[in-house]
Amino acid sequence: MKQLVILSGKGGTGKTSVAAAFAHLAANGNAAILVDADVDAANLELLLAPEVLESHEFGGGQVAVINEVSCEGCGICKDVCRFDAVHEADGVFRADPIACDGCAACVYQCPEHSIHMQPQMAGHWYRSTTRFGPMFHAALRPAQENSGKLVTMVKQQARLLAMDESYDLVLVDGPPGIGCPVISAVAGADLALIVAEPTASGTHDMRRALQTTVHFGVPAMVCINKSDLYHLGSDEIEAYCRTEGIPVAGKIPFDPSVTEAIVQGQPVTVFRPRAPASEALRDLWERVNSELMEGDLDHA
Repeated sequence: MKQLVILSGKGGTGKTSVAAAFAHLAANGNAAILVDADVDAANLELLLAPEVLESHEFGGGQVAVINEVSCEGCGICKDVCRFDAVHEADGVFRADPIACDGCAACVYQCPEHSIHMQPQMAGHWYRSTTRFGPMFHAALRPAQENSGKLVTMVKQQARLLAMDESYDLVLVDGPPGIGCPVISAVAGADLALIVAEPTASGTHDMRRALQTTVHFGVPAMVCINKSDLYHLGSDEIEAYCRTEGIPVAGKIPFDPSVTEAIVQGQPVTVFRPRAPASEALRDLWERVNSELMEGDLDHA
């Protein structure tokens, strides 16, 4: 079983469109399990229309709860809270669950033992089925943390199913950036595909994403999306990758068919198989899949 994670240094580069196309193309060959690891803003489901089979709660730490009956109103909890999460109104003290950071300082300082920590539900993770194979995805509730742990959860569930049912590939649509969720998505991957745009910010953020994969010893390839909109930017990306020994696996031209496919809720390779972007994505998949299954990429 191999793990392929698709990343981008910034949002909006077309990473999910590439992942959706790969899900379709992988279904024609090696069976794949799909993972949407962008739990803060999951949108792969918009293109794959998953049917939820299982739904599970995900706990995201604890928040303080003040017992208004036994509370004597001394205000110590408000004084020791560094996050301004404790508020008083008409002599009644309450902890704001959104502002509370879960440090429990108020619990230890309350002389009446009127405060306790309560587990908080941070979101849900799902096991679903799609027309291209099983899918694991999640939704983190607004203002909740621990998205890295939630990414680890959905990836772990996908790996367990892949091992139990002998799937060849776990295909992960990773989150953008280089933060904790990205680190969780990259962990254990056999190959990372970085989707970049030929812009100043796109090139800069691609470099940061590549530094992340190098740090964790995951081999990487680069795909340039909308490569024909700014040739100098594409040339700069290729020159950088050549210097660093990073293969450029493919270049996807700007193609209105991609936007039209998104509006229709389909991968572009399904919506318009002969469109220029679809042809480029098919070539990209063949190159990436070949490298992935041969396993001949050097780990940095």
